[in-house]
Amino acid sequence: MGSVVWSYARRCKMGKNKMTANGARTMPAGQQGCIFVLGGARSGKSAFAEGLFTSWPAPWTYLATCQPHDGEMDARITRHRARRGENWRTIEEPLDLPRALGGAGASPVLVDCLTLWLTNLMLGGHDIRAATRALLSALERRAGPTVLVSNEVGQGIVPDNALARRFRDEAGLMHQAIAREAARVVFVVAGLPMEMK
Repeated sequence: MGSVVWSYARRCKMGKNKMTANGARTMPAGQQGCIFVLGGARSGKSAFAEGLFTSWPAPWTYLATCQPHDGEMDARITRHRARRGENWRTIEEPLDLPRALGGAGASPVLVDCLTLWLTNLMLGGHDIRAATRALLSALERRAGPTVLVSNEVGQGIVPDNALARRFRDEAGLMHQAIAREAARVVFVVAGLPMEMK
């Protein structure tokens, strides 16, 4: 996986909008380093996303959207922090990702994950479309590379309750909006990354 990760990290500095004299492609600031990593539960998406950062100088910023509500979630958070190691600076931000991205400066940033962020927004009664637009605007202003991780939840059966159906629909719309703007989109299945864009 190392060579695959290196390839993605190198290519994320390229874009799709302009060609330079030597043939290298560039993108507007903010979009040039945005990689969107999707996958199901335990697909290996977070480990893959973290592996991308070895091509950028540390320290790296980890924006955690999870809100620990019980002991099991506390244990998960502890395991994730231990896996990441000392090169990471963790910021817990369950709601205001645009502000947190703005405060990260040019530091490489990993956001994990957008579906937990969506859950927090929905439970708090926030405007999802407005929050997504604000996130996209913050990404466009970013000076450093950004990796976004999210769960693909639209491939199973139709949920049997209205809240779960709304969550599935909102997640799908959010994913489409982010994928349109990201420089790269990677789908991870069983630990194997597949480039979608």
